[in-house]
Amino acid sequence: MKILDAILKINPSAEVSVIGSDINTCKIEWCNGTTPISKADIQAQLPIVEFDMAMEDLRAKRNKLLADTDYTVLQDSTYTDEQVAEWVIYRQALRDITNNLTTVADVEAVVFPTKPA
Repeated sequence: MKILDAILKINPSAEVSVIGSDINTCKIEWCNGTTPISKADIQAQLPIVEFDMAMEDLRAKRNKLLADTDYTVLQDSTYTDEQVAEWVIYRQALRDITNNLTTVADVEAVVFPTKPA
């Protein structure tokens, strides 16, 4: 999947099939006149694809946490103003969690904020 994603990052309209998951041993079949892309160029895209996948996973987790706490900031919430303020801060920290991440290691090192009590 990563190899195909890397190919499509280079050429979004590529018609191609990929058998295998190792760039050095996989079989790539270029279809319908798609201009082949060198394995070196594909391999150069793999870290970007891995980062994109890690960010997608992180955003999914973050979005679930946000959705799970939507009720805390609604007008009919039973929380006090101080409690709502804590939830607003928490939710903003969740939104900001993806800022300034540039590598898979950065994404893997993310620590989610603690929910208010």
